[in-house]
Amino acid sequence: MNKFKLCGAALLLCIITGCSKKSSITTSENTATAKTYFVSTDGSDANTGNSNDPLRSINTALSKAVPGDTVLVRNGTYTEKIVFPKSGRLDKFITLKAYPGEKSIIDGTPLSVTGKEALVTIRSNSYIILEGFDICNYKSTTPWTNVNGILVDQGSKNIQIKKNRIYNIEHNVKPEDGRSGHGIEIIGNTDVMMKNILVEENEIHDCNTGYSENLTINGYVDSFIIRRNKIYNAENIGIDAAGGYSANSNPAYNYARNGLISENELYNIDMTTGPIGGVHGHGAIGIYVDGARNITVERNKVHECDRGIGIVSENDLYPTSSCIVRNNFVYNNWCTGIYLGGYLNYTSGGTNDCYVVNNTLYQNNIETGAFGEIEGEIRLTERCNNNVIKNNIVYARPVDVFIHKYTSTGANNVIDNNLYYNSGAAKWIWNGTEYTSFAAWRTACGGDGASTNGIDPLLVNIFSSDLHIQSGSPAKNTGVVISEAINGSVDIDGNPRIINNKISKGAQQ
Repeated sequence: MNKFKLCGAALLLCIITGCSKKSSITTSENTATAKTYFVSTDGSDANTGNSNDPLRSINTALSKAVPGDTVLVRNGTYTEKIVFPKSGRLDKFITLKAYPGEKSIIDGTPLSVTGKEALVTIRSNSYIILEGFDICNYKSTTPWTNVNGILVDQGSKNIQIKKNRIYNIEHNVKPEDGRSGHGIEIIGNTDVMMKNILVEENEIHDCNTGYSENLTINGYVDSFIIRRNKIYNAENIGIDAAGGYSANSNPAYNYARNGLISENELYNIDMTTGPIGGVHGHGAIGIYVDGARNITVERNKVHECDRGIGIVSENDLYPTSSCIVRNNFVYNNWCTGIYLGGYLNYTSGGTNDCYVVNNTLYQNNIETGAFGEIEGEIRLTERCNNNVIKNNIVYARPVDVFIHKYTSTGANNVIDNNLYYNSGAAKWIWNGTEYTSFAAWRTACGGDGASTNGIDPLLVNIFSSDLHIQSGSPAKNTGVVISEAINGSVDIDGNPRIINNKISKGAQQ
């Protein structure tokens, strides 16, 4: 097994927010010399921009702001495409923020879309905060446009996107006409590394993104946190950390890396609600790592999606590598819960050197997959190499597959210390062969010697989807400690993950 160490969440957050040894997060709001510009629907761009003499246009206010300044936008609807014209600097962010307690709406209803456009664009700028807006109603029926709520690109760094609500971002054309868009797209499309990106506590819903995703990190992006966001009512992928596409022309730069996807909730992500589903069925994934490297996916809740969490590769030259999926609740998804590997009969990238540990999976596989098969609570397709699957609670449907490895490609995968349970006739599949006997399964996969089968994990309340374990659960303190770097320092609730060198199976300690 390849050993690796990811940047801790606290250190990564410090890098992203620009904190130093002598100060925590410092923004324009606590900088003594900073100015605050006010924007109001009752204002005028001929005004000074103070609280009693507000401006009318957000873009006009941003043109006046310098590092350390804040633009506060009062209640109302603003119909303009926002483009940040300049950067802040270390400890002097330029902040664009909705006035506290008021609803400030950036509305695209009457605005056209030409090519690839966004309601808010941050391009080649750094030390920017965007906070608290409704960003909505940006739609196109023109083929081959690309409609975005927020777009961050071209080497931008030290960016914070917080507490916004993004909805009704729609490319309403047929799939063959390039149906595509994003709620938020962060794309490293130059030879300047994008780094220190924080996307936190946003809500993205009811967007028609077609073949694209709701929240995307793609290309030359390093050191990012995607945390505490809620994404729902979507026709395609919720969160995507990607590599291997046309985001960047330099192959060495063309993948996202060193990121944390944590504490998000994703639900009702269903491709069959849009026209893409007529071609691909239940093909969307809640959280998707595709050709990216060194990504940690932890403490998320993913439910009622087509598939739960994928560490997968669609691209031959970009295997998904050195990722950790840990301490997540994954439940009631249409197909598989957690998915590794390259696409069957399509790509050769695969999934290498990854960990799937301490997750709680509950009754996924509501429907069969693209080939009429049960995909499995945990699914391994093409070219899975050197991966570890341990300490998971796998609570299956009465007729289900616990683990499904489709082909004989890939090697050196370690499966052990899991708890399997269902009330019926679940099975395992290894290299395409079914096993209904736990002993035969162990022999076939060459592992799972310390796992248990058929013992109820005693989840708190399966009817209300409370997947915590009761105090007397057989999962309690029966897992194996790999290391804090792999298992994590906290469980799904933020409590210590390892206590007295003991760890429980599943997402909760």
